[in-house]
Amino acid sequence: MLFSCQPEEVPEQIMDINSPDGRIHLEFKLDEAGVPYYYVEFDTMRIIDSSSLGFEFRNMPPLREGLTVRDMERQSVSESWEAVWGENREVLNEYNELRVELEERETPNRIFELYFRAYDDGVAFRYVFPLQDNMTEAVIMDEHTEFNLTGDHTVWWIPGDWDIYEHLYNETRFSEIDAIAKRDDPNLISTTIPENAVNTPATMRTETGLHLSFHEAALYDYSGMTLRISTDSLKMTSELVGSADGAKVKTATPWRSPWRTVQIAEAAGDLIESNLIVNLNEPNKLENTDWIEPMKYAGIWWEMHLEKSTWGMKGGRHGATTANAKRYIDFCAENNIRGLLIEGWYTGWEVWTEPEERIDAFDFVTPYPDYDLREVVRYADEQGVDIIMHHETSAVIPRYEEQMDTAYALMEELGIQAVKTGYVGSVIPEGEYQHGQYMVNHYQRVIEHAAEHQVMVDAHEPIKATGKRRTWPNMMTREGLRGQEFNAWSAEGGNPVDHLPVVAFTRMLAGPIDYTPGVFNLKMNPYQPDNQVRHTLANELALYVVIYSPLQMVADLPEHYKGQPAMQFVRDVAVDWDESHVLNGEVGQYLTIVRKERGADNWFLGSITDETPRQFDIPLDFLPEGKTYQAAFYYDAPDAHWDSNPTAIRITTQEVTRDSTLQLNLVSGGGAAVSLMGME
Repeated sequence: MLFSCQPEEVPEQIMDINSPDGRIHLEFKLDEAGVPYYYVEFDTMRIIDSSSLGFEFRNMPPLREGLTVRDMERQSVSESWEAVWGENREVLNEYNELRVELEERETPNRIFELYFRAYDDGVAFRYVFPLQDNMTEAVIMDEHTEFNLTGDHTVWWIPGDWDIYEHLYNETRFSEIDAIAKRDDPNLISTTIPENAVNTPATMRTETGLHLSFHEAALYDYSGMTLRISTDSLKMTSELVGSADGAKVKTATPWRSPWRTVQIAEAAGDLIESNLIVNLNEPNKLENTDWIEPMKYAGIWWEMHLEKSTWGMKGGRHGATTANAKRYIDFCAENNIRGLLIEGWYTGWEVWTEPEERIDAFDFVTPYPDYDLREVVRYADEQGVDIIMHHETSAVIPRYEEQMDTAYALMEELGIQAVKTGYVGSVIPEGEYQHGQYMVNHYQRVIEHAAEHQVMVDAHEPIKATGKRRTWPNMMTREGLRGQEFNAWSAEGGNPVDHLPVVAFTRMLAGPIDYTPGVFNLKMNPYQPDNQVRHTLANELALYVVIYSPLQMVADLPEHYKGQPAMQFVRDVAVDWDESHVLNGEVGQYLTIVRKERGADNWFLGSITDETPRQFDIPLDFLPEGKTYQAAFYYDAPDAHWDSNPTAIRITTQEVTRDSTLQLNLVSGGGAAVSLMGME
């Protein structure tokens, strides 16, 4: 449905929309000074109070007041689309939209539009500037998008760092947020935290138990958004990542901002089930997606973090040798693992961390003398294993972009259809930041270039996920959080027991996570005996279901899986899904998810907890009527504990139906993983 009216009629209209179910209400207004603002209600309860909108520009008056409404229209959309891959095959996209066209009352009479959308799972809005003679180019110095909260909510947050997302999450009241105190994390290579701001997604719980998460969608040719915190007024204001000359965004009309998003959920698990972020992105742009295949993969990677081997040849412990690659390929072929990532195969690793030498350290086509690239690819193909290429750019962007044609052409020639990119270190050119407009555009060029060569991308040290996977489904997964490798680096810097029960309700709301699960040698003996993974083996298995990624790593050394009965779950578990359901969960405490394998009658369940032992009764009423399943249960043993006895696991099997109920007993830092395989 569309509704429009003439400019002189607009002031008489109430400019608002409701969600399709009527529970969320968003209203837009101009005050007497022509200042634009909006507010949001849930079940008539105000959750975002009157919040203003606008911009500051360089060499141009601001756009924050003195506006009038030229036009308004509403429309309603109800459709569904099929994901190339994902948590659910079919995605419902249903919303009501309000478009408001605004104009300055005085010269230069600039025009822009605001698009507001209300979904059952939240709201979103964006700015759109059409082509116009009185505004051809613009340098944005600040975007003044406000989110005025109505209470001192509990917040799970990381600092508004312009360079890295690899911080531990903090749980505080909004009024207690202090991002500046997080500047000196010794485990982080480069950080820029200029003010008291948080990165998105930022998840909150109100006193009434309502859950909110603030993020953005469809981030193109713009800077990433952090949220500046006003602890006294309980207000957040958009703070875009900057550049060397202080500008936030340089653009020309026509242009549009990313969507500013607020997910709204009564139950914490509904945040995970929300499709708001992907729905705000455009449909798939790739004509042919037959080459895009989610998969499990192993890697010559974890052994470097354990210091068993090295990325470079210096020291005589080079990991990426032809012989070692073949050993891993054999392991993959024997264990239903489709891909193999090989890091450290190309020259330059001896100098890449040196500031002056890293500028031209890597060329991405020249192997070390002990690595026969073509022989490894030939052997892998013979064994039915796909090689995943690795490009560590060391954040030297001009160098990487100069080499992309050659590097991706090599992949296409060899039939390699996946690459893991890396951006460790401060950005070159100097003055740019990992999350600014310059890098946003670079990451997009990589996605599009990879698509031209039919290559899937797994980005580490990336820009945040904003739902582009719908439009560019070769953008498979990314890191963008404090990952598994932190557990290997130091005893003090490892991830705490509640890390992933927080991550699932924060970072995972943005999109898939390459967390690299599958470590079985949780105490890391004999390589790093002072370090450890702080949860049980059953918990580690459950991560294959709980922490979603279409490229899911089997991270440990091949020898650590030998003779391990729990390895059967890793062999069996899927990575692509027809449907997914959150069965229970609370932020930072516990989470249980069940997913149905795409194109097969198999279900997989994962459940994790923090330091608190928990018991859950899980009805299997999500299974279809009249079907029997062979269930394999991977549970914490009664004497298991994340610290004192992390690998103790009990494995049982039985037949179940939708009338069955599982009893999950999770120990401290524990978990449960269940495979439900359809029987004829």
